[in-house]
Amino acid sequence: MNPKDIEDLVTGMLNEIVKDTNIEIIDVMFDKEGGQWFLRVYIDCPTGVSMDDCTFVNEQLGEELDTLDPLPHSYVLEVSSSGEKPLRKESDYVRFRNRRVLVKTYAPISGKKSLEGKLLGLVDDCISLDMDGDIVDIPRSKVSQARLVVEI
Repeated sequence: MNPKDIEDLVTGMLNEIVKDTNIEIIDVMFDKEGGQWFLRVYIDCPTGVSMDDCTFVNEQLGEELDTLDPLPHSYVLEVSSSGEKPLRKESDYVRFRNRRVLVKTYAPISGKKSLEGKLLGLVDDCISLDMDGDIVDIPRSKVSQARLVVEI
């Protein structure tokens, strides 16, 4: 199985696990960092994510994965809130409109490789940001990373 197939399989498992709760699955990522595989699950709740929510999802998913053993590698399971969630899908740019985001680029845009502002959305495959009144459009092909910024 490739990482995308694993992410889809785990997402289906998670949807069953949380179906009778107020927990929402935001994203699932299965990727390798420094020789170690990580299965990362990002969740959200209308009232905010508690440690109990993360523990519940971690334990339930861990038990199901141990029983089915569908993953070809050993891995580290991480469950967390969507706090600094990476923006990967087009739907992320709709869902998190009007939230603060940080976008890092391969080459400078408006003289910067790191741009932070209010997400206006995705237009013509460009991320549109309001940076203190200046509207900046960043082609997704030039983006190395985009993620939510935790607002305190």
